[in-house]
Amino acid sequence: MQLILLLWIFLLSLWAFFAMRMDKRQAKRRGQRVPERNLWLLAILGGGIGAYFGMQVFRHKTRHTNFRIGFLLLAIAYAGIILYLFGFTLSDAQDEI
Repeated sequence: MQLILLLWIFLLSLWAFFAMRMDKRQAKRRGQRVPERNLWLLAILGGGIGAYFGMQVFRHKTRHTNFRIGFLLLAIAYAGIILYLFGFTLSDAQDEI
């Protein structure tokens, strides 16, 4: 089950990353854009990390506060889920201190 969830997050992150790339490319060409609703849906369903990194790498949607904050919070949440799935907990971090 853990492997399936990790794979899900990885695949949706890739999808979200490339969706940001495609939307940025289409914005430059004034072509058919990826709807914001779809970008949010990808991010919420597991692609928060890819969406955030795509936003940073392609400098896309960086002026939109809701994307900057929302994608960052989703990326942090999914990173926390990944750490948890690998067995890292807050008590482990406190033991280090």
